[in-house]
Amino acid sequence: MKTTNVTKQWGYRAASFWMTLLVAVMIILVGIKFFLVPEKGASDFGIPFQDARDIYFGYIKGIRDIFSGLVLLPLLLLRMKKAAAWVLTTAIIIPLTDCLMVWRLNGTADLPHILIHGLTVVYMLITSYLLFRNKA
Repeated sequence: MKTTNVTKQWGYRAASFWMTLLVAVMIILVGIKFFLVPEKGASDFGIPFQDARDIYFGYIKGIRDIFSGLVLLPLLLLRMKKAAAWVLTTAIIIPLTDCLMVWRLNGTADLPHILIHGLTVVYMLITSYLLFRNKA
Protein backbone atom coordinates (compact mmCIF):
# COMPACT_ATOMS: atom_id res chain seq x y z
CA MET A 1 0.00 0.00 0.00
CA LYS A 2 1.34 3.40 -1.00
CA THR A 3 1.34 6.04 1.68
CA THR A 4 2.72 8.93 -0.37
CA ASN A 5 1.37 10.81 -3.32
CA VAL A 6 3.28 10.25 -6.50
CA THR A 7 3.23 13.26 -8.80
CA LYS A 8 4.69 13.77 -12.19
CA GLN A 9 7.59 16.17 -12.36
CA TRP A 10 6.68 19.36 -14.20
CA GLY A 11 9.47 20.80 -16.28
CA TYR A 12 11.20 20.71 -19.62
CA ARG A 13 8.78 18.26 -21.21
CA ALA A 14 5.71 20.40 -20.51
CA ALA A 15 4.49 22.92 -23.06
CA SER A 16 3.39 25.20 -20.22
CA PHE A 17 7.00 25.33 -18.95
CA TRP A 18 8.30 26.60 -22.30
CA MET A 19 5.35 28.95 -22.79
CA THR A 20 6.04 30.50 -19.37
CA LEU A 21 9.75 30.73 -20.13
CA LEU A 22 8.92 32.55 -23.37
CA VAL A 23 6.84 35.10 -21.46
CA ALA A 24 9.69 35.64 -18.99
CA VAL A 25 12.41 36.01 -21.62
CA MET A 26 10.37 38.25 -23.90
CA ILE A 27 9.37 40.69 -21.14
CA ILE A 28 12.99 40.84 -19.95
CA LEU A 29 14.04 41.73 -23.50
CA VAL A 30 11.34 44.41 -23.70
CA GLY A 31 12.65 45.86 -20.44
CA ILE A 32 16.22 45.86 -21.68
CA LYS A 33 15.06 47.63 -24.84
CA PHE A 34 13.64 50.45 -22.69
CA PHE A 35 17.12 50.93 -21.23
CA LEU A 36 19.19 50.60 -24.41
CA VAL A 37 16.90 52.38 -26.88
CA PRO A 38 14.10 53.92 -24.82
CA GLU A 39 12.59 55.97 -27.64
CA LYS A 40 12.24 52.85 -29.79
CA GLY A 41 10.85 50.90 -26.84
CA ALA A 42 8.18 53.51 -26.21
CA SER A 43 7.30 53.72 -29.89
CA ASP A 44 7.04 49.93 -30.16
CA PHE A 45 4.86 49.92 -27.03
CA GLY A 46 2.40 52.25 -28.75
CA ILE A 47 2.87 55.41 -26.68
CA PRO A 48 5.92 57.31 -27.98
CA PHE A 49 7.67 59.89 -25.84
CA GLN A 50 6.49 63.48 -26.24
CA ASP A 51 9.35 65.13 -24.37
CA ALA A 52 13.02 64.38 -23.64
CA ARG A 53 12.15 64.00 -19.95
CA ASP A 54 9.81 61.09 -20.79
CA ILE A 55 12.87 58.87 -21.09
CA TYR A 56 12.73 58.39 -17.32
CA PHE A 57 9.28 56.85 -17.62
CA GLY A 58 10.87 54.48 -20.11
CA TYR A 59 13.46 53.50 -17.53
CA ILE A 60 10.71 52.96 -14.94
CA LYS A 61 8.82 50.72 -17.36
CA GLY A 62 12.02 48.92 -18.30
CA ILE A 63 12.97 47.95 -14.76
CA ARG A 64 9.43 46.79 -14.03
CA ASP A 65 9.43 44.62 -17.15
CA ILE A 66 12.81 43.14 -16.27
CA PHE A 67 11.58 42.35 -12.76
CA SER A 68 8.37 40.81 -14.12
CA GLY A 69 10.40 38.39 -16.21
CA LEU A 70 13.04 37.66 -13.60
CA VAL A 71 10.47 36.75 -10.95
CA LEU A 72 9.34 33.81 -13.09
CA LEU A 73 12.81 32.37 -13.75
CA PRO A 74 13.50 30.90 -10.27
CA LEU A 75 10.01 29.38 -10.24
CA LEU A 76 10.80 27.66 -13.53
CA LEU A 77 14.26 26.61 -12.39
CA LEU A 78 12.83 25.11 -9.19
CA ARG A 79 9.90 23.62 -11.14
CA MET A 80 7.33 25.34 -8.96
CA LYS A 81 4.36 24.97 -11.29
CA LYS A 82 1.62 26.33 -9.01
CA ALA A 83 3.68 29.35 -7.96
CA ALA A 84 4.52 30.07 -11.61
CA ALA A 85 0.83 29.72 -12.45
CA TRP A 86 -0.21 32.25 -9.82
CA VAL A 87 2.52 34.75 -10.72
CA LEU A 88 1.82 34.50 -14.45
CA THR A 89 -1.93 34.75 -13.93
CA THR A 90 -1.74 37.83 -11.75
CA ALA A 91 0.69 39.39 -14.23
CA ILE A 92 -2.01 39.28 -16.94
CA ILE A 93 -3.19 42.61 -15.55
CA ILE A 94 -0.07 44.23 -17.05
CA PRO A 95 -0.65 43.58 -20.79
CA LEU A 96 -4.40 44.03 -20.26
CA THR A 97 -3.85 47.49 -18.80
CA ASP A 98 -1.27 48.26 -21.51
CA CYS A 99 -3.83 47.32 -24.16
CA LEU A 100 -6.48 49.54 -22.60
CA MET A 101 -4.07 52.48 -22.26
CA VAL A 102 -2.96 52.29 -25.89
CA TRP A 103 -6.58 51.98 -27.03
CA ARG A 104 -7.67 54.88 -24.81
CA LEU A 105 -4.85 57.14 -26.00
CA ASN A 106 -4.66 56.18 -29.68
CA GLY A 107 -8.09 54.73 -30.40
CA THR A 108 -8.78 51.90 -32.80
CA ALA A 109 -6.60 53.55 -35.44
CA ASP A 110 -3.61 52.00 -33.62
CA LEU A 111 -4.80 48.43 -34.12
CA PRO A 112 -1.29 46.90 -34.44
CA HIS A 113 -0.25 48.00 -30.94
CA ILE A 114 -3.64 47.12 -29.47
CA LEU A 115 -3.34 43.64 -30.98
CA ILE A 116 0.19 43.14 -29.65
CA HIS A 117 -0.97 43.78 -26.09
CA GLY A 118 -4.29 42.00 -26.58
CA LEU A 119 -2.73 38.87 -28.07
CA THR A 120 -0.24 38.85 -25.20
CA VAL A 121 -3.23 38.68 -22.84
CA VAL A 122 -4.67 35.76 -24.80
CA TYR A 123 -1.32 33.94 -24.85
CA MET A 124 -0.91 34.41 -21.11
CA LEU A 125 -4.49 33.22 -20.45
CA ILE A 126 -3.80 30.02 -22.42
CA THR A 127 -0.49 29.53 -20.62
CA SER A 128 -2.20 30.13 -17.28
CA TYR A 129 -4.85 27.53 -18.09
CA LEU A 130 -2.17 24.98 -18.99
CA LEU A 131 -0.27 25.73 -15.78
CA PHE A 132 -3.32 25.26 -13.59
CA ARG A 133 -4.49 21.98 -15.12
CA ASN A 134 -3.61 18.87 -13.19
CA LYS A 135 -1.50 17.32 -15.91
CA ALA A 136 2.27 17.73 -15.78
